[in-house]
Amino acid sequence: MPMQTLLLIAIALFSGLLMTRLFDKFHLPDVTAYLVTGVLIGPCVLGRLGIPCVGFNTFEQVDSLSMISDVALGFIAFAIGHEFRLSALKQTGKQATVIGIIQACFATLCVDAALIALHFIMPDLLPMPVAVTLGAIAAATAPAATLMVVRQYKAKGPVTDVLLPVVALDDAVGLVIFAISFGIAQSLKNGDTDIAALILEPLMEVLLSLAFGGLVGLVLTWLERFFHSHRNRNALIVGSVILTVAVSQLKIPVGSFTFGFSSLLVCMMLGTVFCNFCPLSEDLMLQADRWSGPAVTLFFVLSGAALKFQVFGDPAVLLVGVVYIIARSLGKYLGAGLSSSMVHSPEPVRKYLGITLLPQAGVALGMCATAYRVLGGTDGTLVRNIVLFSVLVYELVGPSLTKWALTRAGDIRRMPDEVASRRTKEVQEAAKPVPAAFRK
Repeated sequence: MPMQTLLLIAIALFSGLLMTRLFDKFHLPDVTAYLVTGVLIGPCVLGRLGIPCVGFNTFEQVDSLSMISDVALGFIAFAIGHEFRLSALKQTGKQATVIGIIQACFATLCVDAALIALHFIMPDLLPMPVAVTLGAIAAATAPAATLMVVRQYKAKGPVTDVLLPVVALDDAVGLVIFAISFGIAQSLKNGDTDIAALILEPLMEVLLSLAFGGLVGLVLTWLERFFHSHRNRNALIVGSVILTVAVSQLKIPVGSFTFGFSSLLVCMMLGTVFCNFCPLSEDLMLQADRWSGPAVTLFFVLSGAALKFQVFGDPAVLLVGVVYIIARSLGKYLGAGLSSSMVHSPEPVRKYLGITLLPQAGVALGMCATAYRVLGGTDGTLVRNIVLFSVLVYELVGPSLTKWALTRAGDIRRMPDEVASRRTKEVQEAAKPVPAAFRK
């Protein structure tokens, strides 16, 4: 089993990297290549052949590597938190806060309106608790794919400056919206539900995550001064991120309540505190990125392998899923445009920011798992399948739309010729004969 696991990891890495060369011919982001690679080597395609180590034969094999995905997502959140530098927030802080809150609420309202209308038209197809729950999940945005596109193309400009803080805020706002809306959904389904627990637990999750991430960030900043080599400092950062991801798995029972942490929020707060209190954080982040690169590649390949195409076989899921995707996309786009106009953002932000907020994955799947567990039965299964369908669409299409929007906004520029030909020049330099004076 250990050898098979290592072979699957190697196959996932090599397949993902090779696929990027093919997708580069079509000017598609690396994230899309990784996700498609995961689909191809996953249980729905090559895995169906049942040949060991050719692909993932079962979803259980994909789940067995979830630890890698958790750590990679921790590094992604840590990098996003690093964007909350106070010097930069003085320029974009107000914009990001207003846009982050309004676009999330607007997406929820649009999905609620569309799905509640569908409920009255077809009450047997879509129960009211499911409609309200899906509206709550609609607020969440996936930060991982967005950050990868920004980094791959070295995007820089007014849209990118606002985008990363908004994506980070979106998760906290989404958890609060989910707490309120899911409490309403539960009261509609079952009057004796503990509404206090449904609302208090997600709110405490946000507060505990921010507090714990801030504490670890202060400790990391204090410890950094005792180490002077890049190797040791890099090990310190990696250990801190893994520590926060591990502790975030804990559940703390307090009376009738159970409190936990959001690893995304914890790692974001860790990165935020570290970048504002450590004077060398910029250089150290570059070192950490080099280490976490393969883990992030695996994260997206495994995410693609985990996508389940069985949801396409249910007409009800397809119908509700299409309505959900259209309503959420409109909510994100219109909400971002309206809120950016309110704070007088530049025209590229008003026109293109909403498109970059479409990807949806990790946080939405976490909310979906909670809804599936609590609602149970047919309602829980319907919520899970619709979210899986939307994640499949958003993850495969979202990165390309993000790249298109950032390109149109002028944040992604054509690669300079000297950068594109850098490897060729390095090979030519290495092939030059060594001067006789240096041979002795």
